[in-house]
Amino acid sequence: MTRYFPHAFLTLLAIVSIFQTSAKAQSVVRADPPNWWAGMVHNRVEILFQAKNIRNCNASLQSKHCRIINTTTLPNVDYLLVEIEIDKSCPAGDLKFQFASSRDTYNFEFPIEKKEPVSSHGLDGSDLIYLIFPDRFSNGDPANDNNAALLEPNSDRKGLKSRHGGDIQGISNHLDHFAQLGVTALWLNPVLINDQAYESYHGYAATDLYRIDPRFGSNENYRSFVKQCHQRGLKVIWDVVYNHWGSEHHLYKNLPDSNWIHHFNQFTRTTYRAETLMDPYASDADRNLMSNAWFDKHMPDLNQQDPHLARYLIQNSLWWVEYAGIDAFRIDTYAYPDQRFMKQLDEAMRLEYPDFFLFGETWVQGSPVQAWFTENAAVKKDFNSSLQSVTDFQLYFAITKGLKENFGWEEGFRRIQLTLGHDILYNNPNELVTFLDNHDLSRFYSMMGEDFSKFKMGMTMLYTLRGIPSIYYGTEILMKNFSDPDAKVREDFPGGWPGDAADKFSVSGRTKPEQDAFDFCATLGTWRKANPWLGNSKLMQFVPEENTYVYFRYDDKHTVMCVYNGNDKPHTLKLNRFAERIGNAKVGRDIIGRREIALGKEIILEPRSVMVMDVR
Repeated sequence: MTRYFPHAFLTLLAIVSIFQTSAKAQSVVRADPPNWWAGMVHNRVEILFQAKNIRNCNASLQSKHCRIINTTTLPNVDYLLVEIEIDKSCPAGDLKFQFASSRDTYNFEFPIEKKEPVSSHGLDGSDLIYLIFPDRFSNGDPANDNNAALLEPNSDRKGLKSRHGGDIQGISNHLDHFAQLGVTALWLNPVLINDQAYESYHGYAATDLYRIDPRFGSNENYRSFVKQCHQRGLKVIWDVVYNHWGSEHHLYKNLPDSNWIHHFNQFTRTTYRAETLMDPYASDADRNLMSNAWFDKHMPDLNQQDPHLARYLIQNSLWWVEYAGIDAFRIDTYAYPDQRFMKQLDEAMRLEYPDFFLFGETWVQGSPVQAWFTENAAVKKDFNSSLQSVTDFQLYFAITKGLKENFGWEEGFRRIQLTLGHDILYNNPNELVTFLDNHDLSRFYSMMGEDFSKFKMGMTMLYTLRGIPSIYYGTEILMKNFSDPDAKVREDFPGGWPGDAADKFSVSGRTKPEQDAFDFCATLGTWRKANPWLGNSKLMQFVPEENTYVYFRYDDKHTVMCVYNGNDKPHTLKLNRFAERIGNAKVGRDIIGRREIALGKEIILEPRSVMVMDVR
């Protein structure tokens, strides 16, 4: 039977139905961070909740061990900041939040976990870092190569800047390779998701700070990888970016607060002139462009002076260390974010993890500029940095230039000696991270004109001078190319993909020159690993003469003498000049040549050669 209702009654029913639907409890779209731990030094956490119109809701929490101490509304109605305090005695479990307004009700369960014993080990001068570009090293799981849900859905190994399929499992499959080289720490270029439509392979335009890129694996895959590395005596370095996000970052596309990003009337690129930060004569305009303009068009520049964004970034860093057990941070584009924020970040990390190690990328010109970013540096500044270490571009410039030019008053080996003399600027030069190439630079072997003798000299300096040496994947097999465009130095490691024509991970797949290079790197690397005293040892160098260079690494119990001959003919090296370090020693054991050399009045150096002698 059909029933007819008056029009007014139908309208009332519709209003009631709408109210009941909107007031029904819903799920919060997202919370950052996704969880926290009881027992952290940082026991106050500011959670960014995201849901439709959540700014208009009142937040409540029923818990004996945790409490809301502050809520902050943001310009965007879809966000609400809730600061909580977590007691040390808080048991593991979910905190039950409720957000309620006249229109909306949201429930959210926020997990609290028990803090595990600290597993982070930090870095020191005894370590040897191996830098890996994850997308180009090895494909261990072809099933994750393509993902239709992402803006760049398909891999294509033929594309210079497309995804190639390397992943976390591929790196895990080759832990024996690192052991053969004496490597003690793995630095992976960023592995956070880069859901960008193009060039997403490089990792430096993150679109979610709490998610590993699914083309590399999952969060759990990464955590398991770190644990596996630790079981093998390998430390793991996290590559982190505070200066910018990718233009497809979920928070950039729906900004909680426009103040989180630096804005200009039109796209404005940074000047990349870091020296303006400490130049006493620099204009405010130049400093502003250096720090606040964008690194690239698809990399919105973050305003770390906003206290809530600053806290968001710091909490994210703490979260990853606690979640995965990471040992150190390499901080990308360290010179570009607000430097007082960077000091705050560095101090927060070391307060929570006293043994944690942080080093910043400082691609700058001049030792004073580079030293300015480090803690307790002997340079004038209006505040003291808290950064332990930087990437030592000045020594990189000196070695790569010095080995290619003719010997002179400031050239050749003397360029290297003069640069090392600038170490007076640093609080602890042994903690500087040294290198000869990386993912942004021309490969060292190519820079040396594929001259193996110069390759050996440079690698020996890298392994035996002060600092923490870092080698780039493929250097040990003489991978080539120049950095224009960048992707040419980010080619696949041969043998990392099923069906590769040659497998350079195996002896049988290497040519003789490649095997010679591998053996050379392995000899120095395993020797270095067996002699951890080098990490805190002293360095004494002698002014280069007649295109030869001699320096010593030593402590109270050990002495190592490093000798370089840059001449095209044999050279007779008089030893009386080095008596203050050789002392009464009679023999030097050549680590590279595996021979003993009598330390009399002189030794004969072979043309274009290097020796590393354990002096006894």
